[in-house]
Amino acid sequence: MNTGRSIQLVKNKDSYGITFTAMASPCEVIIQTSDKQLATTLGNTLATEVWRIEDKYSRYNQHSICSAINNNATKPVTIDEETYLLLNFAEQCYQLSDGLFDISSGVLRKVWSFHGNKSRYDDFPIEEQVNDALACVGWQKIHFDQKQITLAKGMEIDFGGIGKEYAVDRAIILAKQLTDSPVLVNLGGDLAVTCARGNNEPWQVAIEHPDNTDNNHTDMIISLNSGALATSGDARRFLIHEGKRYSHILNAKTGWPINEAPRSITVVAPQCIQAGILATLALLQGAHAEQFLEQQDIKFWARR
Repeated sequence: MNTGRSIQLVKNKDSYGITFTAMASPCEVIIQTSDKQLATTLGNTLATEVWRIEDKYSRYNQHSICSAINNNATKPVTIDEETYLLLNFAEQCYQLSDGLFDISSGVLRKVWSFHGNKSRYDDFPIEEQVNDALACVGWQKIHFDQKQITLAKGMEIDFGGIGKEYAVDRAIILAKQLTDSPVLVNLGGDLAVTCARGNNEPWQVAIEHPDNTDNNHTDMIISLNSGALATSGDARRFLIHEGKRYSHILNAKTGWPINEAPRSITVVAPQCIQAGILATLALLQGAHAEQFLEQQDIKFWARR
């Protein structure tokens, strides 16, 4: 655990903003109140919860349950109810996507490097390398129940595709327990609100354009009265090889990047984990992303 963590409190016109860093992202909590003590308590409580989830499920933390599971492949590892529920959700996503979303596909990072620029020929994988990594992918090879989980040899899991959105939802639950004041929780662009602002005014949320380095493009502003919002895309994680742009969104069945997907998709849903997974599942549909989301009967924005 990083003991150097802290929050910063800033007073605005009619609210307090609390900022901190977690999950490799800038994070922000905004509460519409003039009560500094309440804002401080809220900020500390929510940041502590987000850090708890990060410590517990990050594959980068050698003491996390994720690392314990990955480091003991072929052996059963004891899990608690929270982990079981997340694994159960991951399985639902796997089934809903017909295997395209698979939290065991993180091992593909060993052959893919998406650093947002042109690739060297020695870091662009060949088919044999992808196939070797793909042999360690496959949710159907994982066995788990409410008490334990067992991975097949060479396999790993990665909660990165759902962890941040789950943390947003947990923070919102705690915020509602602490105060009736309007609160917004934003973890690196995945966000949710407890309710509308005072006088029933919506929160104004800016969504960065995927071509954020191009001054000819402007951010999109979305009004949010309730619920959550999540964005998925390849604005920063991609590579260019022989003039072709490759997204970091990988097909768990083939091990190769999805073709013809939108540059970014933003989804609004009652909970952040729902919005996040729908945005990701849509990108996995490639050229049919918008059609997939239209069938879900939800509000979304796609940019190509």
